Amino acid sequence: MRDLTRRRNGMVDTQIARRGIRDRRVLDAMREVPREAFVGAGFEDAAYEDGPLPIGEGQTISQPYIVALMIEAAEIRPGDRVLEVGAGSGYAAAVISRIAGQVHAVERHGSLAGSARERFSRLGYANVLVHVGDGTRGWPDEAPFDAILVSAGGPDVPQSLKQQLAIGGRLVIPVGLEEGRQTLLKVTRAGHTDFDEESLGSVMFVPLIGEQGWTEDGRRAALRDGPSPARGLSLPEMIAGVAEPLPDLDDPSFGRLFDRFAGRKVVLLGEASHGTSEFYRARAAITRHLVNHHGFNIVAVEADWPDAAVIDRFVRHRQARGRAGPAFRRFPTWMWRNTDVDSFVGWLRDHNGQLAPEQRAGFYGLDIYNMGASIAAVLAYLDDVDPAAADVARHRYGCLTPWQREPSDYGRAALSAGYGKCEQPVIQQCRELLSNELAYAQEDGDSCLDAAQNARLVASAERYYRVMYYGGAESWNLRDTHMFETLCQVLAARGSESKAVVWAHNSHVGDARYTEMGILRDELSIGQLCREHFGQDAALIGFGTHSGTVAAASDWEGEMEVKDVRPSRRDSYERLCHDTGIPRFLLDFSRHDAVRLALAEMRLERFIGVIYRPETELMSHYADASLSRQFDAFVWFDETRAVTPLGPEHRPGELPETYPFGL
Repeated sequence: MRDLTRRRNGMVDTQIARRGIRDRRVLDAMREVPREAFVGAGFEDAAYEDGPLPIGEGQTISQPYIVALMIEAAEIRPGDRVLEVGAGSGYAAAVISRIAGQVHAVERHGSLAGSARERFSRLGYANVLVHVGDGTRGWPDEAPFDAILVSAGGPDVPQSLKQQLAIGGRLVIPVGLEEGRQTLLKVTRAGHTDFDEESLGSVMFVPLIGEQGWTEDGRRAALRDGPSPARGLSLPEMIAGVAEPLPDLDDPSFGRLFDRFAGRKVVLLGEASHGTSEFYRARAAITRHLVNHHGFNIVAVEADWPDAAVIDRFVRHRQARGRAGPAFRRFPTWMWRNTDVDSFVGWLRDHNGQLAPEQRAGFYGLDIYNMGASIAAVLAYLDDVDPAAADVARHRYGCLTPWQREPSDYGRAALSAGYGKCEQPVIQQCRELLSNELAYAQEDGDSCLDAAQNARLVASAERYYRVMYYGGAESWNLRDTHMFETLCQVLAARGSESKAVVWAHNSHVGDARYTEMGILRDELSIGQLCREHFGQDAALIGFGTHSGTVAAASDWEGEMEVKDVRPSRRDSYERLCHDTGIPRFLLDFSRHDAVRLALAEMRLERFIGVIYRPETELMSHYADASLSRQFDAFVWFDETRAVTPLGPEHRPGELPETYPFGL
């Protein structure tokens, strides 16, 4: 047999450890057991792929991650006596045997049991005994067991298995009435009659056939002589049963449906594309309600700080600094220069006009890109408050000047002209500006925050454009970490009672640990960082759509086009939502355990940014994710339309010259 040790280690590192399995004994056991010895003939080369494989008799060998998850949950220790139900090819029992003292494996198919015995003998795994029988009845002759693992899904937990647990023993089993979809339960025996249950998420297993499981024809065995109930509702039917239909976007009651998040410190509102009107209008409606009724005083967006600062001065009725030009003139202009944002900005200015200056809600940019504008803002501020410091800053920032109009060119230059040439001067300038922040703030706290954040941005952007040419996760992680740190700085600057609404793409708002981004590419997100920092005080809300139109380009720096959005794929979360037949709804995962667990399974999710290429949609715009772990809630619009960019026909008329979208 070929030596596949390298691929086996890659499986453990990528598919198992990166998904959160931490038990060193489990990881070591999976590095030791050759999975290729337990798959069907002809499937050896696929042994370390991330999924189940057929083994005969209509059975499968489980996905490696699921095997590891169940063994870790069972808390198997050296010397333990373990029962495995549904031995199949014997792979899970083999892994368990590298940790436990003795393993009893029960398999109802004699042919599979015989093959498993031969494998154990060939590999020298002498502490595994394979029995042929009804696994739902356990193996009472060898009870009690310290741990029991069941590799098939039953309608409920068999009483025989619970009774064969030792006190303190752990039973891990998939349970559910819907065919092919179950909840993985951990049952711990706390006393003679006391059992504690814990849900470990949604899984898919073959049926558990037996006296206390299912019959061969799909009926619940305990009811074989009575009526034959359906296994359960389809997943779209389950979603439809708990989805909360949303009113029209212009209806005041739209925002009230989000009162449930009013007590959070941070509410993050996503979008499945950067060019969909319904996403902007919905975020605006939710934000208006949270600002108007629940004390939120920060709107923080996935936009450049200097451009957003122009908006902020406008909406908070602050005097413009110098001859600041209109905001958001850089590609992609339609992302923020559109009629939906224009309407929200006008509302926010009117709202703030009725409040004292310290009570007004601000508009802040979290992103990292506009390095040239940030440099100009830092220098303009220092010219006013500390001309000597401005002279030093000009000298330090001088090395970045050639790349201010096209910062990505700096990354290319850095590779050949001295790595990190500007890093230390920029960081030193940032440190000096921050060290003087307290003194500067005595004159104008808002301006000081603006300048200090611009200095941070220059330091982060210098590194971002330098590292993005190396690939990998570093540049993405630098960007989202910068956005999170900026959010924290704004919250601190606005006081202990401050509360923020964040507008950003789903890929930033969602928790990256439960997406392909985090699992396979080690990328993090501002949503993940908010959960880790704020805990239950952060709400992560995603948005999605099935079809319609979107404003997007075909290439970076390309012209905006209104493109048709292809109907969602049949194997995607979007198709599940579409198949509910409900045009608009809110899905709150915290209120419905069954749906939350069902939507925890990894499935395709669509991501459209400022670029949309329908012809390569699967490769360029879909990724695997666990929707109910990625978000706390999900907002659905079945059909959506493109944003309308601001043009000459949208001139502000009689508004002040400082109007942020002047053309």
